[in-house]
Amino acid sequence: MRVIFEETGNFAALIEAFTELANMPETQGIMILACEANDWQFDEVEHWLKSSATPIFGGVFPQIVSGVKNYEKGTILVAFKEKLEIFTVKGLGDTTINFEDQLTPYADQWQPPEKEGSETFIVFVDGLSKRIADLVETMFYCFGLSRNYIGGGAGSLSFKQKPCLFCQQGFLQDAAVVARLDATCGTGVAHGWQTISDSMKVTGSEGNKLKTLEWQPAFQVYQQLIKDFSGKIFTDDNFFEIAKSFPFGITRLDTEVVVRDPLMKGPSDSLICVGEIPAGSFVRLLNGRPETLIEAATKARQLAESNVADLPESANAFIIDCISRVLFLEDRIAEELSAAAGSHRMFGAMTLGEIANNGRDYLEFFNKTTVIGIFSDKSEPER
Repeated sequence: MRVIFEETGNFAALIEAFTELANMPETQGIMILACEANDWQFDEVEHWLKSSATPIFGGVFPQIVSGVKNYEKGTILVAFKEKLEIFTVKGLGDTTINFEDQLTPYADQWQPPEKEGSETFIVFVDGLSKRIADLVETMFYCFGLSRNYIGGGAGSLSFKQKPCLFCQQGFLQDAAVVARLDATCGTGVAHGWQTISDSMKVTGSEGNKLKTLEWQPAFQVYQQLIKDFSGKIFTDDNFFEIAKSFPFGITRLDTEVVVRDPLMKGPSDSLICVGEIPAGSFVRLLNGRPETLIEAATKARQLAESNVADLPESANAFIIDCISRVLFLEDRIAEELSAAAGSHRMFGAMTLGEIANNGRDYLEFFNKTTVIGIFSDKSEPER
């Protein structure tokens, strides 16, 4: 694995770095993690992707991570020497599409690996699509947990859906790009948020729209709980400033709650979230302190390390960290990234939602969570 951090975000500089990696004889494919602020033009990106002879996958994110720093501009390129195959899933927000129909041919073609955990699926989705959790659940049923999974949601903090995914088919939106990699990657997942309310039943939801809790409009319940706990009151222009500290947690058996991030108030006092919250599930309101989130980053790294046999002292660590943790921690995000990296060479993205299997647990789409994948090969110096 070879990693290049291109700090300018310039498209010509991307092409130069990509060409350098593509010309290496051992390169089988290249992952690209780009910042939204790079502001590349759709036509030139689309043309370049479709004309590439080297397999490409990746996305555009609010921020990226190189070492123990987060950046609002720049590009990370990762060249893999292992065999790599890529496929896409279209119509991620279309309720008429059966994801199983798109995934089954690949599941039939790719039998489970002989050695459990010897394959890794890197999964990038349009983070503003309405059926991400449905796709992740279908992947679980089609491909099982004999592979490792890591990835997250691409997209913009403007919350306007637009092309954000890279592959040789072009510059895509409302889709998913999946790379199957013949490499071992131990994963660890933790969030650090704590429950502050009783359990509430989701009595109405549609895709990523949470309509009612205990038969009451979801936003009305949400704002009252926050007011009672903190005294904070929503106005017309402060939703995200308050909501970044108060996610929901979906109850799961024998594991941490799965966090869901409210993005905005929706029609009829509903809440639009990053990912679905199924009707009939139970949720609690969460809150956290910087210290608990930073501790969770350490926990995620330690879990990932425990899932790697023959762990080198300095390995390649791939972090998928929620952008809302940056907004919550502010300057203390540096502490979280240092805790996440440990002694490892780290790269990654700040995402709109995170995808991983926690050890041998159920495959999930998370929010406000730190996911770390540690590859078993020894890290190489970054250019």
